[in-house]
Amino acid sequence: MTVHLHERGLFTWGEWAENLSRELHQPGRAEDGNDYFDCWVAALSAILVRLGIADADRILDLQKSWQRAAEATPHGKAIELANDPLH
Repeated sequence: MTVHLHERGLFTWGEWAENLSRELHQPGRAEDGNDYFDCWVAALSAILVRLGIADADRILDLQKSWQRAAEATPHGKAIELANDPLH
């Protein structure tokens, strides 16, 4: 998704790299990089919010909903947002 949005001209690769770097160097981030994906998502979310494409509260609500859906989905089954017990 990040590459696609970059290719569509929403942000330069330099802007992306700066945002990702900022996330990777936040206090409390894993020194071994095991939270790299979390940093990637946070950086992309920050760009989308800054550009007015997404709402920060809505992103957080969706993250929580997907987490609940994942926890409620039996092993081996597809995780669907409809599996969120609060959905």
